[in-house]
Amino acid sequence: MIQIDDSGSGSLIGGTCIGMMRAETGEYYHDIIPLKYYSKSNFPKKKYLHHVVKIVEKGLGVLGAFQKEPIQICQGYMFDKLRPWLTKNHYPWHSTQITGLLQDTVEETFEKYTISLGFPQQYIKYTKYPFHFHRILRWVYADYEHRERLCKVGWKSWQKYGKIPLEIRYDNMPNKHYHCLKCGKTLEPGTKVKILRFTSNKPNIIYLHMEC
Repeated sequence: MIQIDDSGSGSLIGGTCIGMMRAETGEYYHDIIPLKYYSKSNFPKKKYLHHVVKIVEKGLGVLGAFQKEPIQICQGYMFDKLRPWLTKNHYPWHSTQITGLLQDTVEETFEKYTISLGFPQQYIKYTKYPFHFHRILRWVYADYEHRERLCKVGWKSWQKYGKIPLEIRYDNMPNKHYHCLKCGKTLEPGTKVKILRFTSNKPNIIYLHMEC
């Protein structure tokens, strides 16, 4: 049996990871939907859903799936174009909640992918919701010039929050244990720091090293 799941469709940064696994052996295949499909021009056309079909078609070949082999698909919208494609090509499938090894593996794959983009590992390791939109937004605004290109800019939420004015000031670092959201290094209490303020769903404060 082949299982298919996704991770990252709700993350502001990065594309979306599509993962496939043969349940009996643990054989695994994955690919990432490129960010270009989340651009302002492509996202409304839902081209990312068509790319899912391309990824799965290739994955079925890599895993050596035979046409009568059962396929389980995550219930999410990411597979809205895949389901009719599987039917058309005579693959037996049904939608279900994917749990266990594949779910864990595809989530880990997406986490490693975002870390490769520069996303802080401590956000993932210590935060219950590491890919929460407004948490990622703080990270993006800490280095907007370089991180905007990592975002799903076709999202309506990006249209709303992607161009927020920043208030910039300089002061001493409070007695808190924070990391600079630009370079990732520790901010020492009492040292001079750059402070960015903006309001999205709530007021946000970002502390950076002076040189950052």
